[in-house]
Amino acid sequence: MNVSTTTADCRNSRAKLGRLALVPTMGALHAGHISLIEIARKHAQHVAVSIFVNPTQFGPREDFVRYPRPIEADLEKCRAAGVDMVFNPPVEEMYSPNPGGMQATESPAEQVHLDIPPLTGMLEGRIRPNHFKGVCQVVAKLFNIVQPNVAVFGLKDYQQLRVLTAMTEALNWPIEIVGGPTLRETDGLAMSSRNQYLTEPERQRAQSIPRGLFAARDEFDKGVRQTNRLIATVQKILLDAGTLGRVHVSIDYIAAVDAMTLKDVQVIAAPTLLAVAARVGNTRLIDNVMLSPGS
Repeated sequence: MNVSTTTADCRNSRAKLGRLALVPTMGALHAGHISLIEIARKHAQHVAVSIFVNPTQFGPREDFVRYPRPIEADLEKCRAAGVDMVFNPPVEEMYSPNPGGMQATESPAEQVHLDIPPLTGMLEGRIRPNHFKGVCQVVAKLFNIVQPNVAVFGLKDYQQLRVLTAMTEALNWPIEIVGGPTLRETDGLAMSSRNQYLTEPERQRAQSIPRGLFAARDEFDKGVRQTNRLIATVQKILLDAGTLGRVHVSIDYIAAVDAMTLKDVQVIAAPTLLAVAARVGNTRLIDNVMLSPGS
């Protein structure tokens, strides 16, 4: 497995490979990431993984500094999964200062943004205003550097998948975007690198997120199509503290949106995403289920 930390080395390694599928990550790899690598293997002869904690997609009070970076463990997981190439650049490589001495955070490279306001202005974009500018920025750079034929992203970050698919189509990149299903822990919690922040009581309280979503999905399967009823079901379960009232939970949003446009839906007649973002203690978690009539 080749490990590159510079754009030049990455491009040299890529040139030696044929059809390539890329799995972009911020590291702290878990079974969910490994499942994406397995999906990538089904779409291309070779697989690349990028490991880069991208500063431009974090807000000023978010967890960029403390985000886990177990790079040696991540590389070992990539080797075990049969990854051909890893791109693990430092921030300075992705957002290099210009010769005039600017810091990386001031450089022209960081001021170039891509955005799709109709898709980025709601859900995560409403709570984290510059998040998707940073996501689109770094993924565009990764696509340009790695030149993949396929890119695989998880459905847990559904809005991200939808935004990046639209960006790829709009810019005519010859890259197939593939979504991988959300993997869950045995307690139902969607796998996330941030789960490790949770204390045991917080983790127990966080289980209300998938419980609420699954309860709403059950109601949908029984014929409920009014999204206000489904949202109320999720909210009731999230806010039911039970014996864990000392664990603080705040809801950023519970929303039912069209799977393509991400616009709010009142009555479900087409595939609809039921999505949640909530803070359990100090940890922000997201999750979703897809509700599809006739499926």
